[in-house]
Amino acid sequence: MEPLYTAVATSNGREGRSVSSDGKLDLKLSPPPALGGNGDGTNPEQLFAAGYSACFAGALGLVARQAKVDVSEVSVTAEVTIGKDDSGFGLSVVMRVELPEELAGETGELLVKQAHQVCPYSKAVSGNIPVQLIVE
Repeated sequence: MEPLYTAVATSNGREGRSVSSDGKLDLKLSPPPALGGNGDGTNPEQLFAAGYSACFAGALGLVARQAKVDVSEVSVTAEVTIGKDDSGFGLSVVMRVELPEELAGETGELLVKQAHQVCPYSKAVSGNIPVQLIVE
């Protein structure tokens, strides 16, 4: 892989802070109430959902441009779930892609599948985290 950009962030636990090396990201972290926390800050699952949905939207834009299709009105929502598994804890993702009416059906579903193949987050979790794609 030819490196193009490296993001650097430092965190000090689920109840603490997460700060990027350039200072543009500086977040208070706290577990959500569902996991026994007070919910006063963000949590790793929210950050993963934000990053994955943004990356997936970018990948969808790439494959759509190659197919000469306009996806400027598309919305991508990642639902990241943490739960218990055999090794302790695990994640799962539901990726909801809301497409305009003109992309409903086979064309839209093909673009979403192609985006899933090129999205760096999708590649990173492939075989490790179940990802369900839902086209709406």
